[in-house]
Amino acid sequence: PLSMFVRSKISALGFVLGASPVFSLISSLHLWIRTGFKSSISKEYAARLLAPNDWFSYWRLNCRVAGLHALLNSVPPGYGMENKWTFLKEGKDRGVPISPYLDSPAIVVKHRNEEGGLGIYFYKNATEGGDWIIQERIDNSEWVSSLLPSNAPLSTFRVITQSRASIDVEKEAKVEDITALSCVFRAGRKNAATDHDSILFDVDVHTGLIRGGTTNAHWYKLGLHNALPGRCNWRSFHGEYSNHPDVEGLEVTGKTIPDIKGMLKLVEESHMKLCADVPFVGWDVVLSADPKVPVCLLEVNLSCNFFRGTFDKHTYLNFIDESLVKLQDLRLDADAKKTVFKPHCI
Repeated sequence: PLSMFVRSKISALGFVLGASPVFSLISSLHLWIRTGFKSSISKEYAARLLAPNDWFSYWRLNCRVAGLHALLNSVPPGYGMENKWTFLKEGKDRGVPISPYLDSPAIVVKHRNEEGGLGIYFYKNATEGGDWIIQERIDNSEWVSSLLPSNAPLSTFRVITQSRASIDVEKEAKVEDITALSCVFRAGRKNAATDHDSILFDVDVHTGLIRGGTTNAHWYKLGLHNALPGRCNWRSFHGEYSNHPDVEGLEVTGKTIPDIKGMLKLVEESHMKLCADVPFVGWDVVLSADPKVPVCLLEVNLSCNFFRGTFDKHTYLNFIDESLVKLQDLRLDADAKKTVFKPHCI
């Protein structure tokens, strides 16, 4: 429904001037009630209205910077890494530890009971020009498994890196241009298929210490009925979890990730090798049970969010400021040249 308000500049302006202040007030009152009338309504109202600092607002900011950067720089090659097959292929060629894939031209999957041509599926491998990347299942390392319930999914570490080399894509990139901002352990839930259903444990990027956990599942609830009292939490707080909720007494907070510096160095070097011309990259890092690939990268996310992780806001916001200054220069130059931008598919 929100898309209705951006169909014209007039309706969008009306929403900003009318609805946004109302919802900001509702949000500040809700927090006041949730905290037992201890929070400041005026401070929360000002934050929601003028400088929202929730994870979703930072995600939107990352997306806007990435979108403008790609448009005004004629989509630098690094954006091609968003394609999972391109990422795997280029990563392998450039010495990045990607998740292994099979070279078999195709596979056939059959149901064990169906007959008459039913229950049979053919998948052509991306290595042969097909649409499917065929891989063996990756299992969590013994250490990661010790923090999870039985039958938990592959649980990754989401690390966000930023690249100062993206500000001026004409300059040669070096690894010092890349900074790892945040790390979050996505502890998968019992019987979940992926770690999109998880508890998000913040990680100290300097020490590897796992801090308190939280969730963002309530942001993905669909339908207006879920906004009704009792249907869905309106907000969650950092540090709500110290244990994994699916196993009584399974403490996660306070544990330390082995070799956090090595993990962060890996993603910084990978950002430099694969897509230094892209502002932000969200890496899905796996600590696996495979001794041949103890650490690997599943994929990159170029319109990435911090998944409730903490980060150095001074470093981040300085980078955002410098990026937007450069992008404004590029926009004004494009306007002067009356540049017509064409759609670009990766």
